[in-house]
Amino acid sequence: MKKHTIVVCDHIHEAGLDMLRNDESINFIMAADEDKVKLLEIIEQADVTITRSSTDVDANFIAHAKNMKAIVRAGVGVDNVDIDRCSKEGIIVMNVPTANTIAAVELTMTHMLSCMRMFPYSHDHLKNQRVWKREKWYGRELYGKKLGVIGFGNIGSRVAIRSKAFEMEIIAYDPYINPSKVTDLDMTYTKNFEDILACDIITIHTPKNKETVNMIGEAEIAKMKDGVVLINCARGGLYNEEALYNGLKSKKVSFAGIDVFVSEPATNNPLLDLDNIVVSPHLGANTFESQYNIGTQAAQQAIDAAKNIAFAHAMNLPIDESKIPAFVKPFLEMGQKLGFLASQINKAQLVSIKVSGKGDIAEYVESLSTFVAVGAMSEASGDTINYVNAEFIATEKGIKIETKIQKESSVYKNLITVKLTTTEGTTTLSATIFDDNVQRIVEIDGFDIEVALKGNMILFKNNDIPGVIGSIGMTLAKNNVNIADFSLARNDKSQALAVILVDNDVKASVLVELSKLDACLGVNYAHL
Repeated sequence: MKKHTIVVCDHIHEAGLDMLRNDESINFIMAADEDKVKLLEIIEQADVTITRSSTDVDANFIAHAKNMKAIVRAGVGVDNVDIDRCSKEGIIVMNVPTANTIAAVELTMTHMLSCMRMFPYSHDHLKNQRVWKREKWYGRELYGKKLGVIGFGNIGSRVAIRSKAFEMEIIAYDPYINPSKVTDLDMTYTKNFEDILACDIITIHTPKNKETVNMIGEAEIAKMKDGVVLINCARGGLYNEEALYNGLKSKKVSFAGIDVFVSEPATNNPLLDLDNIVVSPHLGANTFESQYNIGTQAAQQAIDAAKNIAFAHAMNLPIDESKIPAFVKPFLEMGQKLGFLASQINKAQLVSIKVSGKGDIAEYVESLSTFVAVGAMSEASGDTINYVNAEFIATEKGIKIETKIQKESSVYKNLITVKLTTTEGTTTLSATIFDDNVQRIVEIDGFDIEVALKGNMILFKNNDIPGVIGSIGMTLAKNNVNIADFSLARNDKSQALAVILVDNDVKASVLVELSKLDACLGVNYAHL
């Protein structure tokens, strides 16, 4: 019997190593203590590897992975893995996204209590300085306080449940979930972010993406209660660190509990100079139980992948080109982009995703729907969504995925249509691929329009009256936004739609200014 070679590049729990040692079909190589040059030689033998943050899966690593079919990142983050290059080489990248859930939840509670009672400082005063001064350490109680929870997923929801046991009032903000997930727990769900900013304590539990980086900055802190407490045990950069520093310095923010930083190790971070912050060195997964779960789950995923049994939590499941014609793959890629674009245009709780196909591509509409769903749900789910679990996550969130084969188009050889329905309305996009793999949107919500599927995109809908194009151009010019392309369409309802590709990112204030122009019916912004 041919054995499958699994190489462990970084240290994981001994229980996981035992699983690898005890499987007779596995040739297990422990390489965690090898130098990086020797490791690359060993990697050439590997069918599957297990890594953590200490090993960079970069171009050099992948070049030596000549026989590798899968990489298991023993943890949640995959920042050290070049997923795109792995995909090009047909290497499946997997992670272990739920193994440290309880550890992260309990660390959040630790930070919350430490901030309210200043526990680390009183401990240091007595233990290290040998000063007994009770009157110096008057803290505050969690009881009766209003807790704002940003992101109500696996971790955020569990933090809320534990906080409710302290008899706190819980307000949750998460535009991508069914409100009943919150209200069924006798908690308050809000779509208004201002409600979160009015809380006594705010804790954030979102993925790190374009929408959430610097989600809390100077403007948001200015609107908060004086003496607010801020907690971040999720991802560095969700709170703007300069704004957080200023808020703590001025005492607008009375205390902060921070486990994660923009740049780590954060030994020289200015936040460490303040005396109203509790910090820890990214300890979200640092419990014995969590490490056991990570090690054993990573080992099992590696074994299953080596045997081609399953690729759980695959981030980039490749397409079997022996079973799918070559022309299909670009349509799958385009379908994912359409889903992602639609989710940015229609930002609200997803209800359903409908994917239609015309022409030869219609035969592959089921595969296409998976890619569309990954794109549509990626903003809400971050790095937890993949081609394997998309249907499961959709079901869990109550999102219906439908497919339809339409009559052949007389205009386009192949056409795909994505209809995204949310609690706020419906967005429909149709697109095709011209010669030389040129991807183009050809219809948006009933407007016939041809737009490149890339870049920074402003969508401006208006009553069709004179002077609108000039007003748009003047507004963008005034704000130093350069137009790269301007496409215009009209319908039979005396309405027009402009899709404007611009060279640089567009600030929210510019979108607000555009929305105030005469005849404007709506402004959206998206980035591909």
